[in-house]
Order: sequence, then structure tokens, then C-alpha cells
Amino acid sequence: MTGTGVAKFKIKEIEMNHLEERFFNFVKKLGRFNKRSMFGGVGLFTDDAMFSLVTEGRLYVRGGGEVDNTFEKLGCERFKHVKKTTIATVNYFDVSDLFEKNSALLMEIIQETMENSRLEREFKKSKENRRLRDLPNMQLTLERMVKKAGVPDVSSFFEIGAVDVFKKVNTTYGGDVDVKLLWKFAGAESGVHWTLLQEPMKRALLQQV
Repeated sequence: MTGTGVAKFKIKEIEMNHLEERFFNFVKKLGRFNKRSMFGGVGLFTDDAMFSLVTEGRLYVRGGGEVDNTFEKLGCERFKHVKKTTIATVNYFDVSDLFEKNSALLMEIIQETMENSRLEREFKKSKENRRLRDLPNMQLTLERMVKKAGVPDVSSFFEIGAVDVFKKVNTTYGGDVDVKLLWKFAGAESGVHWTLLQEPMKRALLQQV
């Protein structure tokens, strides 16, 4: 990289950091939130429910319900998480331009999104309203596999934990289970799609198997 290229890169990096700081200060007006590493960027959480993402110099806010219609009318595009061989489109919308042009409207949307995220999280944490297949990444096939392995319900799933559930399933099916199931169980336990799991977390999970 030439001297000019390095200088442009540093300027861009400074601009990205400034954008993040401005956005974080903007969101603080709506209440307290936590930050975690997600998608190679930073995820914003309220009451352990993710509602926003900042990555590669772009700002994203979670959709859901009527918020989806609002974002689509505004022309906001969904976030695409690029993997080595696949592209996962996630229900988070690019609000970078909206942040610069109409922050008042964005404030209203984020407020609604935060509330939706909290309510959804509370519902997901309510064991009596869930079946195993209702957890993120799970479906009827996985529910049957998990039950066959001796994990009968959601309460048991959370008490045992993703790693030990995977061990049980792996043992039940003769040690020939795709490791991707471990990511799916971990995502189900954390309340996120398995593609959101970062490599350090995956490595830590593998070390426990």
C-alpha cells in the first residue's frame, strides 16, 4: 500500500470510529445498552436482546413486525452476512443514511425496535410458551433428535446447556453428527441465528466437546 493509500485508509478508519461514537451517543438517549462483538462489528443489546449492529462503517437496526414495512418504504436494505461459501440475509436494516438525514424519525424507530426486542426476548425466555422447535435454529427434525437423546423440553435444554445437548445427540447417533449442530444449539441457547456466532466462541465450544 502506498503512502497515499495508507493515509486514505487511516482517514476512513477515523471517520468510521467517529460515526460509531456519534451513533452510540445517539442511542444512549433512549436508555442503557450493552455492546458485544458481532459480525466482525459491534452489536447493541437492551436487556440481553440485540437491536442494532454497527459494522464496516454502516449502521443497522433490527426489523420485525410493522418496523419491517417502515424500513422497506424508506428503501433501507437488509444486512447480508457474507460467509466463505454462503450469504445470509439477516433482518437488520441499513439506517446509515437515515441517521444522517432524519435522526428524529430514526429515534422513534429505534425506540420501537428496542421495545420489540425486549418483548420478544421475554417471550422466548418464557418456557411455558415454547417448544424446542420454537427456539432459534431449531425445527421439528432437530426437536426429535434432541428428544431422542434424552432432552425432553426447553427447560431441560437450558439446564443441560448447548455443549452437553450436542454430546448427548452425538452419542445417540453414533458419533456421526455434523458439528454445525453445535453452533445451532449454542445459537438456540443464546437466542440468535447460528451464523451470528463468532469464531472465538466456536473455538471455545469445540474445546468443551
